[in-house]
Amino acid sequence: MGVTRRIIFPALRILLWAVIAVALVKIAFAGSALTGDDGAAQPSAEIVEPAVAVTTGSITNTVTVQGAVVADAAVLVKATMAGTVTTLLAASGQHVDVGTPILVVSLETPVAPTVTTNPETGEQTSRENKPKVKKETVTATAAGTLTLTALKDQVVSVGDAIGSVAPGTLSVTGTLTPDQQYRLLAAPTEAEVTLKGGPAPFTCTGLRVGAAPAGESGTTGTIDPATGAPAASVSGQVTCAVPAGITAFAGLGADIAITNGVADGAMVVPVTAVQGAVQTGNVWVVLPDGTQEKRAVGLGLTDGEIVQITTGLAEGDQVLEFVPIGDVVNPAAMGQDGMSVGIGG
Repeated sequence: MGVTRRIIFPALRILLWAVIAVALVKIAFAGSALTGDDGAAQPSAEIVEPAVAVTTGSITNTVTVQGAVVADAAVLVKATMAGTVTTLLAASGQHVDVGTPILVVSLETPVAPTVTTNPETGEQTSRENKPKVKKETVTATAAGTLTLTALKDQVVSVGDAIGSVAPGTLSVTGTLTPDQQYRLLAAPTEAEVTLKGGPAPFTCTGLRVGAAPAGESGTTGTIDPATGAPAASVSGQVTCAVPAGITAFAGLGADIAITNGVADGAMVVPVTAVQGAVQTGNVWVVLPDGTQEKRAVGLGLTDGEIVQITTGLAEGDQVLEFVPIGDVVNPAAMGQDGMSVGIGG
């Protein structure tokens, strides 16, 4: 055992170190042999642009707008004739209906004196005439509570405001972004409203879609917390009437859900596959040989995720799932960071 420890083990260690030293010298001066057929130099994966098939299904175009309850604006009562207020027929705070008399405006027009001549003496005499008086009764043009601002004996001109009538009714109103306004072309006349902390959802009528109020068009000036980018711009406004019997208060928040079309059995594709969002667009059709063809299509309803194809495609056609990079990208196909979520071609 002593011989093994003192002679054999040290000899084996010396032999092992010698083998390692020879190997290191060979690697240092010769290197590792590489051949042109080394598989590591070849691409190990291929980028394939995802495609989707044109399918049929049901689509509902419902736009939900955040809004609030507002008191309907008072209607001005204007003078319909120039003159002087001679009689007040109603008082502030009084309830009036359409056509209720409010005040009388009078206009006096002087009449020249009547001159007579005595045929015998030729003497002339003059007699003063009363002025010609024209009176106009101003009536209420809306029903509600009257606020009268005109005073008796006040001189007014045609079109001067002599008071206003507050209808005491409420409406729900909200602002629209451009894409929402496009989706509400030929909008219906009613919507479903849900009040924050209020009664059950109800149908509001007299729906109107129009331009944004003065001073509110353009960007909202706020930052979208999800993206850090400026919030969507404001281009329009939607308003509908709160029906009688619904308890609501000005200032309450509300969600306005507007359904503008339903289609069953429609041909649909994801919105990310279409360049364009309203009426017409482009898609990239994948042909049997694997090549791509840009094709114009007609667009119908959309729910924000899929869009109806009215012309240009048939069920089963394959189209790229994302608009290729380098072409104008559909805003719906943009990620939160503003970059296209498609794969370029």
